[in-house]
Amino acid sequence: MLQSLHNVLAPAKLNLFLHITGRRADGYHLLQSVFMLVDWCDTLHFDVKLDGTIQRIDLNTPLPADDLIMRAARALQSASGTTLGAEIRIDKQIPAQAGMGGGSSDAASTLIALNKLWGLNWPVSQLLPLGLALGADVPFFLHGYNAWVEGIGEKISPVLVPPSSFVVVKPNAGIETARIFSHPSLERATKTATISDFAAQPYDFGRNDLQPVAQALCPEVEMALQWLQSLGLKPRMTGSGSAVFAQLPEHIVVGTPPHDWKVQTCRNMASHPLREWMDSNG
Repeated sequence: MLQSLHNVLAPAKLNLFLHITGRRADGYHLLQSVFMLVDWCDTLHFDVKLDGTIQRIDLNTPLPADDLIMRAARALQSASGTTLGAEIRIDKQIPAQAGMGGGSSDAASTLIALNKLWGLNWPVSQLLPLGLALGADVPFFLHGYNAWVEGIGEKISPVLVPPSSFVVVKPNAGIETARIFSHPSLERATKTATISDFAAQPYDFGRNDLQPVAQALCPEVEMALQWLQSLGLKPRMTGSGSAVFAQLPEHIVVGTPPHDWKVQTCRNMASHPLREWMDSNG
């Protein structure tokens, strides 16, 4: 039995576009998007505990007591019936309320790592229901590849994106997802697209339908977009958070932002850093 797993990565994602194509009778919005993995990562460390308790230690940013890491660990422990526990330490780097899936990625990496640490050896297909119960973005990270996402986020298909660099800007202000999706001016009837539409121009395709509402609700989003535009870039918002990003040509150097914002340069990833662990269990 493994005693520990250190330097377990949980990568962020960027939404290359996000279209709202309709709304179901139950209120859930139908969407189309491409989720792309980037090498801006949280790092987790796992040590087995024989007494069955689960403990999380925050190495920098304090997290809520009942965050997705703890909920994922308890869900897998309960579903598997294992008597083992874990001490989980996290170096949190992906900002919250950014639209980058940081919490969901942490949950997915926790499920994958504890599946290995506890010797369960479940296939990913067995982890997916636990992930979906934790949040709509968790299954994407469990699949482990860049993806075309449809429905309410449950329809996931692999998609290829060219290697590239990106700059991501996270303003200090955050936005509550519910405020965006409940806003009366939100576009909810964008024409359905196809993967071939996207593949023809992957970094210039579509838009983020949530962005106009976010700009109205959060002036810092508008300011961040304008700053990246002033550098000659083509920025857009990712997900439903306040982070904005742009593809970064090699000849452009990003300097210090006009405000105390988090700025990160990153590259996309061909697959999840834990993909080998996922594949080993079928």
